[in-house]
Amino acid sequence: MSKRILIKGNQAIGEAAMRAGCKAYFGYPITPQSELLEYMAEQMPKRGGVFVQSESELAGASMVYAAAGTGVRAMTSSSSPGISLMQEVLSCTCAAEVPALWVNISRGGPGMGRIVPAQSDYFQATRGGGHGDYRMFVLGPSTVREMAELTILAFELAEKWRVPAMLLGDAMTGQCMESIEEECLEPKNPPSEKPWAATGMKEFGEDDPRTEIHRILNHPYTDPELIEQNKRFTEKYNRICREEIRWEEYMTGDAEIIVAAFGIVARFAKTAVDLLRAEGFKVGLFRPITLWPYPSEPLAKLAKNCRTILTMEMNEGQMVEDVRLAVNGVCPVDFDGHGGGYILNPFEMAELIKSKYFGGNE
Repeated sequence: MSKRILIKGNQAIGEAAMRAGCKAYFGYPITPQSELLEYMAEQMPKRGGVFVQSESELAGASMVYAAAGTGVRAMTSSSSPGISLMQEVLSCTCAAEVPALWVNISRGGPGMGRIVPAQSDYFQATRGGGHGDYRMFVLGPSTVREMAELTILAFELAEKWRVPAMLLGDAMTGQCMESIEEECLEPKNPPSEKPWAATGMKEFGEDDPRTEIHRILNHPYTDPELIEQNKRFTEKYNRICREEIRWEEYMTGDAEIIVAAFGIVARFAKTAVDLLRAEGFKVGLFRPITLWPYPSEPLAKLAKNCRTILTMEMNEGQMVEDVRLAVNGVCPVDFDGHGGGYILNPFEMAELIKSKYFGGNE
């Protein structure tokens, strides 16, 4: 039997990252992700890694860029306004094709907001909050177990495609404590080779061809080079959209109403689906795990056989745009959301769905 441990979501990210080979963490304290920074401050030096509490979010992001550019698995974490301050460097990291992990344990906003769970950073994460034409992997965990598993996956995807990855959590997933199997903290694959990394001209021996390799990570280009780079990036992003989508379907086979939700809201929605199914109502759940690339095709298939897709989010309407783009008018798409940290519980969700789509108690 697998050993189980009790761990907080923020700490699960850090533990999984270190076991996956993360050797450098740079960050700046901001709630509700500070436990992650504190965990890394305690554990990284003990495990031969580097921890630096930077003087600002911008400085921490720049350190991640530099460390990851040498081929080291590197990461940072912050919360909503802190992530905003990192956007210039994130854009440059994408331009230089440097794989690294960025963690956003988001809070209510806009502005400095409140230290409450929210999903109002979806646009920033999935549209590229910085300047220019770029994309990055965005993964949306709904449990503490997934906080660990998707951290490991984020490193692997980032290295495979040389595209930075973001883990988009929230105050609830970050602060929640759960019992998880220790094996979910363990990577299944070793870190990949990085022939592109800027490691300097190392002396491997007089006859070794690697001796003369001098690598440069470049992102300022001439105008023609920039045009070609963006074309190449677009081709790569299109391949990612075909090959790397991940999602979960729950009770969708005969569902008349399908709830589309991500992260912690999807976890509550699954319970609401169980409550409604127990009363005989045909309701299912579609949960995107990759928020970018968004699993549009499987959602579009579901839309052909249901009455309505109801998007539920802890914001005033963000992922619903991707749902509407995916469905493309095949069926109605409704939205129910609340920003500022208000969370519908599963019983409220079930009552809302029942009254809106099934005429109340039947």
